Amino acid sequence: MNKLLFIPIMSLVILAIDYYVWQAFKTGFQQQSQSTQQIIRWVYWAISASIIFGIIGYNFLPLTYWNKTIRTFFMASVMITVVSKLFVVIFLFIEDITRIIRWAFTNKNLDIIPGEPAPGQISRSEFLSKTALVVGAVPAATFTFGILSGAHDYRVEKISLKIPNLPKAFDGLRIAQLSDIHSGSFYNKRAVQGGVDMVMKEKADLLFFTGDLVNNEATEVEDYFQMFSKLHAPMGVYSTLGNHDYGDYVRWKSPQAKKQNLQDLMKAHELMGWNLMMDENKIIEESGEKLALIGVQNIGVGRFPWYGNLAKAHQGTEEASTKLLLSHDPTHWNAEVTKKYHDIDVAFAGHTHGTQFGVKVGDFKWSPAQYVYKQWAGLYQEGKQQLYVNRGFGYIGYPGRVGMPPEISVFTLTRG
Repeated sequence: MNKLLFIPIMSLVILAIDYYVWQAFKTGFQQQSQSTQQIIRWVYWAISASIIFGIIGYNFLPLTYWNKTIRTFFMASVMITVVSKLFVVIFLFIEDITRIIRWAFTNKNLDIIPGEPAPGQISRSEFLSKTALVVGAVPAATFTFGILSGAHDYRVEKISLKIPNLPKAFDGLRIAQLSDIHSGSFYNKRAVQGGVDMVMKEKADLLFFTGDLVNNEATEVEDYFQMFSKLHAPMGVYSTLGNHDYGDYVRWKSPQAKKQNLQDLMKAHELMGWNLMMDENKIIEESGEKLALIGVQNIGVGRFPWYGNLAKAHQGTEEASTKLLLSHDPTHWNAEVTKKYHDIDVAFAGHTHGTQFGVKVGDFKWSPAQYVYKQWAGLYQEGKQQLYVNRGFGYIGYPGRVGMPPEISVFTLTRG
């Protein structure tokens, strides 16, 4: 939908939500003094206005008008505010529907039960309004905690990958995987450095990065260039591009500027010592036995771009008994890999972030991501082929994580 149409509609929806929630604020604080109520009114509607004007500015002003950190936390405040108010709206709407139904059958005013409240008691409407505000405060507190504590709560996931045709020379090979760094979203260098240190402590033989180094622009990696340059492994670091790396979500001055941005990002991979795989492969040989690493550009299904060429990348890997694929978007696996390339043993992906929200306790996991992606986090298998989806190292949009911590995957290859 065109922004000139979408933004006004979204602004009207936000205003409607704000007006509905304001009724709860007004009722919930009706026992306060007139001056206190006036202050609450001004603060409430000032926040509402700043969000709407901020959304307009975010969408129509060049990104250079926004400091990166301010932009990140503004979008976070919008998300937290809107989501919290939606909880209030849902609570009040259910009560209003119930009240209308009861009124239809009794034809009585159900605001107060029964009669006028006794001294020291509150009316039904005031009680419900205050309860609704408490309900709205829960997601606000949860998502705020997700920023303060969850954004950089890195977890090392250790996975044993059993591959029946794995050559003996590679039995026990250790591979670390990172994905979705999104360096343009970071605001805490010390915390990010802690995550990098955790990767290096694992002393993996190989390191894979499966795309989305930046949000939009190659310049985003500059502040973290030296940090990520320290990521290395004895057998090399191999990387691919994700959908955000192509700059598709930014208005560029010219096609040439967008092309230059991609070239700059590719150069950054090279300067950091990462082997960026642009629809190509690398044969690793040990004791006369061969392992193929295959890397493709972003290949996605639906609204995400299909830039890669797996046929080209796969060519020349016939002699390798085991083949490992780096492909950013997990939808590529069922769209092409499991249909046409049955000799690819394991694919490594990211992209979903687990929506940065969910629950993971032991083997149990739940996230809204599962309603969008068939494979969204962890290890999947169809026949002899396997796919691992990394939850991501960074974040985008909401600068935090709730119940879906950032991940460092560490694999040990064994003969199945």
